[in-house]
Amino acid sequence: MPSALPPVDAVLIGFGWTGAIMGQQLCDAGLNVLALERGPWRDTATDFATGFAQDELRYMWRHHLFQNVSDDTLTIRNNLNQEALPMRHLGSFLPGTGVGSGGVHWNGQIWRFLPTDFVARSHNQQRYGKDAVTRDDLAVQDWGVTYDELEPGYDAFDKLCGTSGRAGNLGGKIQPGGNPFEGPRASEYPTPPMTQTYAPTLFGQAAAALGRHPFPHPTGNLSQPYTNPLGVQLGACTYCGFCEKFGCGNDSKSSPQTTLLPYLMRKPNFALKTECEVLRVELSPDKKHATGVTYVNCAGEEFFQPAELVILSAYVLHNVRLMLLSGIGRPYDPKTGEGLVGKNYAYQTMSSVNVFFDDKILNPFIGSGALATVIDDFNGDNFDHGGLGFIGGGYIAGMVTGGRPIEMIYTPPGTPQWGLAWKHAAAKNYLRAFQISVHGSCMSHRGNYLDLDPTYRDIHGRPMLRMTFDFTPNEHKMSDYLTDRATEVARAMNPREVGPNRRTGSWSVTPYQTTHNTGGAIMGDSPGTSVVNKYLQSWDVSNVFSLGSGAFPQNAGYNPTGTVAALTYHAARELVARYLRSPGPLVQA
Repeated sequence: MPSALPPVDAVLIGFGWTGAIMGQQLCDAGLNVLALERGPWRDTATDFATGFAQDELRYMWRHHLFQNVSDDTLTIRNNLNQEALPMRHLGSFLPGTGVGSGGVHWNGQIWRFLPTDFVARSHNQQRYGKDAVTRDDLAVQDWGVTYDELEPGYDAFDKLCGTSGRAGNLGGKIQPGGNPFEGPRASEYPTPPMTQTYAPTLFGQAAAALGRHPFPHPTGNLSQPYTNPLGVQLGACTYCGFCEKFGCGNDSKSSPQTTLLPYLMRKPNFALKTECEVLRVELSPDKKHATGVTYVNCAGEEFFQPAELVILSAYVLHNVRLMLLSGIGRPYDPKTGEGLVGKNYAYQTMSSVNVFFDDKILNPFIGSGALATVIDDFNGDNFDHGGLGFIGGGYIAGMVTGGRPIEMIYTPPGTPQWGLAWKHAAAKNYLRAFQISVHGSCMSHRGNYLDLDPTYRDIHGRPMLRMTFDFTPNEHKMSDYLTDRATEVARAMNPREVGPNRRTGSWSVTPYQTTHNTGGAIMGDSPGTSVVNKYLQSWDVSNVFSLGSGAFPQNAGYNPTGTVAALTYHAARELVARYLRSPGPLVQA
């Protein structure tokens, strides 16, 4: 029997961005909050300031900041006819672990989804017909929440992070130099855009010459020192080129550590326990109320933590797995279409174009996580999809995240992958090449889902999570179209040659793509079509809230962190304003 502990008002399962934001909101409302993080303590100011941040072998290739798949993993397959096998090496996505989780090793790309992204089904059906959202077993849904409802959360996250950028739509007025396609913003970005280096500048000039609308990428890599509304200070980015997959030793990349943790650690009603893994959420006999959680510490001791509120704030895959293990909601069955937990798993559809010059020195080692000039002309429904055979889109970016000497060696098409010829090509092109990134959406599909594996179990005897996923014809057509548009910009830069890297074949778990996994605990306006309501509250267990990108009914053509944060602020405001006064469903079924 696990040992029982004194009760708390709220327990947070996982302490990354969503746990930190929700923890701050609940503590400020006067609740006693306990965060349980299964990974170790981590503070970027002390862990990375000694120079280890630039150790590419340790952090990029040996995955020091990421989930150890020898301790915990999931099984993978492309379709129902295959046997799912455990993921033994990290590849396609890199779940974080420890305090701050993915907020430590992310690039700092801060996006707002388009207003039409939140009504993907109704909008596309109205404009292109029913077949656009149902062909090839697409399972596209509206979110049950609008951009206008989330704008205050987007604004709060920008001010928390000190986001560097330039507004393109300030209060409904289109401004030059920003993204003209974005939804209306209540305020300008807190800090100005980063200074664009040579390669992004060339990209922007070529895109503008083609009639596109380039703008600086909004970023949590700060262009100047900033103090956020909680009194936490961030420094200015030094363009070291070690953001993605690395912690920042300069306190200039927004993370839970650099924006929230110093504030929370001073709160007497906040506590954080590390190396404590939650095994399950405990439910009342009628399964309509959570009584707390059972967790195990690093010594193998089990504890029961009573709590009035249970907040699932771990990574999307762990949140969905905990719901399935705890019996919260009905598991999804792709054969019958019944059940909801695990439904609409989606990902991201990536491609790129390598660009090579003879007459230009680009100095790619001067970089940052979101140092880019971007065009949004082919994202969402910013362009006419009539006759194209797909919905969705993505942004195209001339991006220089760094010139890391192992990961970022670009060689022209036809170059051998090893040997003397490869060495000559690598040396010739290192300073003269960069990559245009195509970051595409991923629509949900009836056959893409998450469930519990019937065969494989973890060290605690629990079924592993099983992922069934492959790209659909919609994603392949979309990616081909966007890669062609990116190639047009590349050629307009007058390079020596270009090398498109197209999305072909089935999804593979082996090469890294993005850590932008979504779905499985999707939100909506009805318990018949969604797992959580518009405030991320479980329809089935009203004192359980599931945060993060698991709520996305499908994935848009942007990095998800800004929208994850906006949804968390949106949920927290309603939780504090209404739920605490009268616990129960915030939306009537």
